[in-house]
Amino acid sequence: MRCPHGRTGHLALAASLSACRQAAREALDKWPSGDGTFLSPDQFSLTTRLTRGKRKTYVFLTITKGLNDAVVENYVAAAIMNAVDDRGILKAEAQLSGARSHPNLLFVFGDQWRAQAFGYAGDVNAATPNIDRFAAQSFNFTTAVANTPVCGPSRASLLTGQYPLKHGVFVNDVPVRPTCTAFGEALAGEYDTAYIGKWHIDGHGRSAFIPRDRRLGFDFWRGFECSHEYFGSNYYADDGRLATWAGYDAISQTDEAIKYISEHKSERPFALFVSWGPPHSPYDQVPGDYKARFPADGIQVPANVPAHLIDRARRDLAGYYAHGAALDDCFGRLLEAIRDADLSDETIVIFTSDHGDTLQAHGSLSPKQQPWDESIRVPLLIRMPGANVTGQSGFPIGVIDLMPTCLGLCGLPVPAGVDGADRSGIVRGDVESPDEPALISNFVPFHEAARDRGGREWRAIRTTRWTYARDLNGPWLLYDNEADPLQSANLVDDAAAQPVRDEMDRLLWRELAKRADEFLPGDEYLQRWGYVSDAANNQVPNRF
Repeated sequence: MRCPHGRTGHLALAASLSACRQAAREALDKWPSGDGTFLSPDQFSLTTRLTRGKRKTYVFLTITKGLNDAVVENYVAAAIMNAVDDRGILKAEAQLSGARSHPNLLFVFGDQWRAQAFGYAGDVNAATPNIDRFAAQSFNFTTAVANTPVCGPSRASLLTGQYPLKHGVFVNDVPVRPTCTAFGEALAGEYDTAYIGKWHIDGHGRSAFIPRDRRLGFDFWRGFECSHEYFGSNYYADDGRLATWAGYDAISQTDEAIKYISEHKSERPFALFVSWGPPHSPYDQVPGDYKARFPADGIQVPANVPAHLIDRARRDLAGYYAHGAALDDCFGRLLEAIRDADLSDETIVIFTSDHGDTLQAHGSLSPKQQPWDESIRVPLLIRMPGANVTGQSGFPIGVIDLMPTCLGLCGLPVPAGVDGADRSGIVRGDVESPDEPALISNFVPFHEAARDRGGREWRAIRTTRWTYARDLNGPWLLYDNEADPLQSANLVDDAAAQPVRDEMDRLLWRELAKRADEFLPGDEYLQRWGYVSDAANNQVPNRF
């Protein structure tokens, strides 16, 4: 039996499948088999297939026992078409259990996990088989970037869809002040919302409890502002009780997420965010069995790491890949939990990171706050329900776009005041990737990228092919990322590249004008927002 119903995209495939399954089961419950009994769930199966050209979803019914003829098939087809509207959602949803108007959302992100550090991305050091398999089932944005590549600013942009000069987090350890409906708040009207793990945008002290009114719409809470002690780290539950994660915290956080998934099978969909602290340094705080798999002398170091830093890079990279392997196992367990709960056809799964890590590339001793790809590029894999939407795009999507894109995929409106753009049409195949650059910024050089460590204010754009950056003194970097993927040859002063530099500079100033960014010295922004920093490295103390 083939039952087509028109679709405008891939978005509500989970709701469609759930709705059609429910309608089919309702029909089959009423249909007698040959011996006078009724067909049970193990006597039929339902699958879907998406025909990309015609934009139609087909539900296939196979009867494995009992009456396997056109009478049954037509009966069930009529029942489905009668029960499901033109969006694939049950008309009588309130009276039929198991049908959801929106797909579940599982949003998983690590801290400082660069886009290059995966098997599917070609890294020979990485051991990420679960994520690699997931990538084959997903839509891959191969040039996803952190618009401000450092923890607090990037996380605040991810959770608000706004640029730092709007939400106020352009350095670490200051409070987010969104001027729009935030991610969790936008989901909360239709979803049960949950957040597990690192937060780092509250700004009231790294160990302080974050009350409900400062959680940006997340209800279920197992969060902590910031800690990079990965064994026996602390967290707070909903009631303000301080608790401790057992062992390596990412594993315990994954356990908590699995428990949440197993307990949420209601009609109301869930949006679960899992935020791991690794593979951020310290690179040696990783379970011993994973550490043993990555001896430093076996690590292949990229060619853009200078000779005097190779030994340090090997040590750091060994721990980095060990963290990655541990998290890969955690991610595999989350996917298994979705399968075990029979939610694979009803859940969007997103995997990403807040920013990357240079790990001594380009001679940098700062892992982030740099315009190089190791610092700015992040993984972004989106698996739609049923794993029916695959492919990739080199469009430079930003972390700033994740909130509106996720809302678009979930069938929810994007709130007013959001700076990011809804790129869900690229995922669904409804629109071509636009010819737009991603704006990337470092507003204040601080901490590991403080001025005494070579840090500077800069603004940059990343296109599919080019990276261009300027600091307060003028043009600074220009890379042809197709010809020079390791960004070893700075073309900013190359006469032959002058036309490209001029065009990139024009695009950069256009993007800054759109965001009302005056590109001022960092101290100006600190003073405007009333942030007090120490003179040594512009690190803002935890005084809130």
